Amino acid sequence: MKKKILIRIGSLRHGGAEKVLVTLLKNLPEDKYEIDLLLNLYSGKYLTDVPNWVNVMYLNRGEMITTNRPKDIPKKIYRVVYQNLLKKYPKILYKRKLKNKVYDIEFAAIHGFQDEILNSPLKSSKKLMWIHNDLTQVSGYTPEKIRHFFLYDKVMVISEKIQQTFLDLAKTEIEKNKIVRIYNPLDTNEILTKSKKPVLNYQFDRTVPTFISVGTVFPQKGFDRLLKVHKRLLDEGFRHKVLIVGDGYDFENIKKLKTELGVDDTATMLGFTDNPYPYFKAADFYILSSRYEGFPTVLFEAIALKKNIIATDVSGVAELLENGKLGLITENSEEGIYLGMKKALTNPEYFQMYQENLENYEMPFNLKNSVLKIMEIIDNL
Repeated sequence: MKKKILIRIGSLRHGGAEKVLVTLLKNLPEDKYEIDLLLNLYSGKYLTDVPNWVNVMYLNRGEMITTNRPKDIPKKIYRVVYQNLLKKYPKILYKRKLKNKVYDIEFAAIHGFQDEILNSPLKSSKKLMWIHNDLTQVSGYTPEKIRHFFLYDKVMVISEKIQQTFLDLAKTEIEKNKIVRIYNPLDTNEILTKSKKPVLNYQFDRTVPTFISVGTVFPQKGFDRLLKVHKRLLDEGFRHKVLIVGDGYDFENIKKLKTELGVDDTATMLGFTDNPYPYFKAADFYILSSRYEGFPTVLFEAIALKKNIIATDVSGVAELLENGKLGLITENSEEGIYLGMKKALTNPEYFQMYQENLENYEMPFNLKNSVLKIMEIIDNL
């Protein structure tokens, strides 16, 4: 008997959690599971990567609306009202959209779907949650709200720091046993293969160092801090370039900031590319300027490509960089980013020791192990 699973996520846009979910789906055996993937919005670059046997359903279609242009507002309001209605009256969703199907497992692929799964009219299903962010840094998540996750049968977390948050909040052994840490399933071979493709749409300047940063463009990622530091270093006479790869609702704001700072000639915002790895490979330094993370998957990619890494001290960084053995960890502030980049520009030899450590580094987590561990959780629920 195949296990019937309902998975909920917002869309399949280009975020870490979305990529990891699709990687998992691509590596699950079709003969063991029957999966319905329900999206709030049928959009995103990873849609085409979902295996054919997974049944993709959606509440709304079309691209994400990130602007407030008058012509977009009615559609935006309709989407929000419709989603909120189904959230408030889940029986309508389960009857009409899901045709009263009975699932063995209901799985929230990101923390934002906490209530949708808990409010399911299916009382017999097991509830599974996957948390990719350090919730202590996410607005609105009080200790009381975080404790709500203990209502799930199992909570998968992706880093030691997130695991510790839950263990500190747990009141019983039963609650502690609900928390399980699983490294994100990521495909190293795919990263290495894709990195060999040619660089398009950007000309690397070999006369100056280039810092690359890849991620969804929203405040969490700290691209505003990165650009301000870039400007400060240029003003101090340190020639270098910055390349930001990614898209998101903050894209126009960051682009505007770039112009206001007068760094349009030295900082480039490339937008989204489905293969950032050739850019990674060609750049001199990888910089993570995030304000908070859960487990920055992007560093896994930078490690796989043996890049010189500078990263703010957010959740998952110390774990991934082995407490500073594989890259430079800076204070989580604009000043920290400044000192890290300045070190790269004034003393590049310093990064040689990281290169030596990266050279013989074996990833402690791999795709197969992660997928098997997740399957084990699903099978034992």
